[in-house]
Amino acid sequence: MLLVRYGELALKSPPVRREFESALRRNILDQFVREGMAARLRSDRGHLYVEADDPEAATRLVRRVFGVTSVSVVHEVPSDREQIRDRLLALAEPRLPAGASFAVRARRTGQHPFTSQELARDLGGDILERFADRNLTVDLDRPSVELFVEVRGPRTYLYFDRTDGPGGLPLGVAGHLVALVDGPRGALGAFMMMKRGCRVALVAADPGEPLVRNVLSRFDPAATVDRVPPGPEGRARSLVELAERCRADGVVLPLGVDEFATARVEWGDRVLFSPTVGLTDEEVDARWQRVAMLAG
Repeated sequence: MLLVRYGELALKSPPVRREFESALRRNILDQFVREGMAARLRSDRGHLYVEADDPEAATRLVRRVFGVTSVSVVHEVPSDREQIRDRLLALAEPRLPAGASFAVRARRTGQHPFTSQELARDLGGDILERFADRNLTVDLDRPSVELFVEVRGPRTYLYFDRTDGPGGLPLGVAGHLVALVDGPRGALGAFMMMKRGCRVALVAADPGEPLVRNVLSRFDPAATVDRVPPGPEGRARSLVELAERCRADGVVLPLGVDEFATARVEWGDRVLFSPTVGLTDEEVDARWQRVAMLAG
């Protein structure tokens, strides 16, 4: 089972939050449908739970979904003190080598006969007692092994790490845009607008095609990709035609500071976005490398 966390959308008003959570669930399922994998979803306040046969493959898919801040492979047990202890000790045994330092991170939601601090303290003591021959030490600042215990009502989830997601808002909750991808700056600009919930129709020039095919399309199974003809006039015409056909709310261009003012004049009343306008080429390359790693 995967425990999926989302951040920003949880701050919305209840009606908006329900809409955004519904979009997030649809987007997660779309990733599985594209890969031909089965999955089941359920939720509580602030979390989604994904059941899948291959947790590693499922993690790679979920981490590409906008709105997801992180995902963990979890082990589920009833919120009973003894069952939590027994399962945690069994899971911790192969992860705690001799001489290791560790920390138990406990969180609790709901009514229980223990506090988060008491649970973490007691479980830490249980680990020291069970593995006394390994000379383990508790280090709450920089442990070599972290053991996470999340008690949520009648169920408890045990896990050992988190995989970051892209964050932001779910695809489809904002407007529709068209983006020119002719290199890392264009690809990063498209990604940044997708992260704000926009559906983006991609127009790829030759240098941008691998970035679209190998990275951007992995974040949106429904993304459309048009090929742009050579030359600046052909690119502008293709963008305008696609924007009209898609009824797009605006166009995303890979512009630097010195190009932005001129471009605004050329494009007239059409809404123009350039999310990377304040970034140097070095900053663009560094951010794009992180995006490519996230795409996996």
